[in-house]
Amino acid sequence: MDECHLLWGDVCGYVWGKTDIRIEIHIKNQKDRQTYYGALNYQTKEFIVREYSSGNGENTVSFLKILQLQFPRQRIVVIWDGASYHKSTEVKEFLATVNNSHDSSQWQFTCIVFAPNAPEQNPVEDVCLQAKNFLRKSWHLCKSFPVVKWLFKFFTNHQKFDFPKLKQYMPCS
Repeated sequence: MDECHLLWGDVCGYVWGKTDIRIEIHIKNQKDRQTYYGALNYQTKEFIVREYSSGNGENTVSFLKILQLQFPRQRIVVIWDGASYHKSTEVKEFLATVNNSHDSSQWQFTCIVFAPNAPEQNPVEDVCLQAKNFLRKSWHLCKSFPVVKWLFKFFTNHQKFDFPKLKQYMPCS
């Protein structure tokens, strides 16, 4: 699980052209921004993604509840980075409530933290990079930020993601 911050300017990060000619692309509003929470299901290779206003404790709990609804009565292992809001009071209270003083082997949510400053361990980073690269290649379709957001969700929702690094998490299944 991780968060991805999509900026309107991400679409036009670069273009290919002749090296001796400067190519400029006008961007009307670089301040448009969308935060996505995403989780990669290691068993099905499907990506679950939802839009939020920002990354914070409240939105983290909201996304965990979405995972809970999507996988009722199943144990869920969340592997994520050490973002401060992953350790927030809201998240701790939610986890305490759903895990309800059960033995750790019976918790509904088990959270594992990646090594500090190691985004290369997180396959969700790869999904977001692929989605942003798709947007850059599809720049001619991106006439407005709502279209960019639609294309991002279309890309992440309509394929299965399988990376070699997923194999290192197979014991979690």
